[in-house]
Amino acid sequence: MKMTMLDRVLLLLTGLLAAYQIVVGINDLSTLPIIAYTIAFGVLLIASLLIIILGFDVLDSPAVVIVATIIPLSLSTGLVWEHVPPWQTGYLVFAILGFLAVLITRIFPIPGRLPTIVLAFVHGVAGLVIFILPIVMVLQEQAAPGFALVGLGGALIGLGGLLLSFLRAGKPILSRERILKILPGLLLLMTTCFVAGFYLA
Repeated sequence: MKMTMLDRVLLLLTGLLAAYQIVVGINDLSTLPIIAYTIAFGVLLIASLLIIILGFDVLDSPAVVIVATIIPLSLSTGLVWEHVPPWQTGYLVFAILGFLAVLITRIFPIPGRLPTIVLAFVHGVAGLVIFILPIVMVLQEQAAPGFALVGLGGALIGLGGLLLSFLRAGKPILSRERILKILPGLLLLMTTCFVAGFYLA
């Protein structure tokens, strides 16, 4: 599918917002959340630029599934480490093992449904953490109402990650054309929610 000028503009805005978040939006945090958020938004920035430069064909790369896993795992790890101290070590172990599981099941040809199950589980847990944690904190008045936008961004990243991952796995939820049509706008909306949510927290 040919990329339109509007697609390029939306992806460029996504990259600029991700760059802004890296430079400005994660100050005054402890070391691990800064590393986690920098990785997440850094991967998002690079991914946006690669799609602009190489077109949608870059999504056919085997690395897409792995990259699509890094972003939610890094974001969810940063959120847990920053806001739920009792879960810090346990969730960090889950994130590392989850990423390794996705990596192994994508690098080596494993027959059957195991790669898809692993992918859906890891994405599902990370997406639920990003979606639920900010909303719970807002409801418990531990964060400003605007922080709930991070939860909305979590829902969108879960949707986008699953669409891309299942597309690459050969079991698309929607047609390739429809996914590519909505992807640039989805990425921009997701990134906007994250940046605004962190700013308003």
